[in-house]
Amino acid sequence: MNLKRTLIIILLTLTAVLAVRKYAYEPMYIASESMAPTLYLGQRLILDKLIFKFRSPVQGEIIVFRSPVGEEHESVKRVIAVPGDTVEIRSKEVRVNGARIIEPYAQHTRPNEVLDGDNLGPLTVPAGGLFVLGDNRDNSGDSATWKDASTGGKIYFLQLSAVTGKARGIY
Repeated sequence: MNLKRTLIIILLTLTAVLAVRKYAYEPMYIASESMAPTLYLGQRLILDKLIFKFRSPVQGEIIVFRSPVGEEHESVKRVIAVPGDTVEIRSKEVRVNGARIIEPYAQHTRPNEVLDGDNLGPLTVPAGGLFVLGDNRDNSGDSATWKDASTGGKIYFLQLSAVTGKARGIY
């Protein structure tokens, strides 16, 4: 009887853990330096898959999403502008709705070079879209630099439907 009871408890526990991982929270790690200095290469986080089932991402949040340019892995970036916002980048300075945003988390590792995405817009974020940037601005594939592989055209906005969750809790 004890063996049967133990097996049932193990099975129920395993089922609960797998369900939580699939639908609520999942461990993840940072696979690039695009979010440095905020998040560093190899850092481990928890992906909160529930929060955006109840609300949309807001400016400043760090989100996880399926890449709009066909990369196999999920990406992590910061939300800069949400639907209805106008975003513009001039000489690496980001403005949302005409106002320069204060970004103590952003770093420019090549401040004296003019790179793709250093001057952009103004662009208005469409319904169902987000404008996202990595904190390591000069070394990040994001809304300022994404290109469609088949056409070469710019992809400025991440679709809300591609967002899988919010990065939380370092462990």
